[in-house]
Amino acid sequence: MQWIFIFTFIGLILLILSVFWLRKSRKYESVNSVASSYDAWTNDRLLEKLWGEHIHLGFYEKPRLKKDFRKAKIDFVHELVHWSGLNKLPKGSRILDVGCGIGGSARILSNDYGFDVIGISISSEQIKRANELTTNKDYCRFEVMNALDLKFEKSTFDGVWSVEAGPHIFDKQKFADEMLRVLRPGGVLAIADWNQRDPSKYRFNFFEKFIMNQLLIQWTHPEFSSIEGFKNNLLNSPYCGSSVEAANWTKYTIQSWNESIYEGFRRPIPILKLGLRTFIKAFREIPTILMMRWAFSRGLMRFGVFKSRG
Repeated sequence: MQWIFIFTFIGLILLILSVFWLRKSRKYESVNSVASSYDAWTNDRLLEKLWGEHIHLGFYEKPRLKKDFRKAKIDFVHELVHWSGLNKLPKGSRILDVGCGIGGSARILSNDYGFDVIGISISSEQIKRANELTTNKDYCRFEVMNALDLKFEKSTFDGVWSVEAGPHIFDKQKFADEMLRVLRPGGVLAIADWNQRDPSKYRFNFFEKFIMNQLLIQWTHPEFSSIEGFKNNLLNSPYCGSSVEAANWTKYTIQSWNESIYEGFRRPIPILKLGLRTFIKAFREIPTILMMRWAFSRGLMRFGVFKSRG
């Protein structure tokens, strides 16, 4: 009898959360809606308390590998640095981090590789927090800026870095053009993003369309590009100086979706200290995370990485 009550109670809570989740989306409207979403996520410290200073997926060399989620995120940065060839640039090279979050990747690029890094985000609260967390301000600094309107001259940077920013950007071609424009000839481009499967080859059925729509409206995404589509955006840019290489890293990153939920159970006290409202907000994200995990496991979504020489 006691177990029936417990399961009924849990079921009611999940039902209430599901209704709340379906009714209150974060649909993309403009760059301002992206900025507002990230301002809110930064101010409540929920993502930072859950996942640390890196708001991106982790890297797992083997399926079901036991690894601390926060370490996996750090490992991801180093893996992308080496895969892209960014590590071959000399110390002191100027690097632009597009969509820098609260600066986790930028600090690694500066502290571990000796680069002079500028991170940009559309969110003023992210930039404020990134500056608060950064001690090496001479070689790692942050500015509020729109990725589609970079306030830098052509060929300013030796390297351009962007992780999981593309889904929030409406004009994928302009996004590619701006990053390549500010990259000097011979510089290194390193990008990682969530991508949908190629819609020109595979149609989505009714259920898949529902899932993909929820993945857009729950986290302020205007649309997802495919790996093939964004590779073509880079190749078609007037600033593309050489070939572009892309790869699918889904098998190395998919475990992150499970781990992102487990972190809340591993570290519940910091979340509880944020208050009841934020605690409920943490549960609100679970359906979207589970749908992301399902979409990546079914091939609807893929984790694409891209590299090029300017």
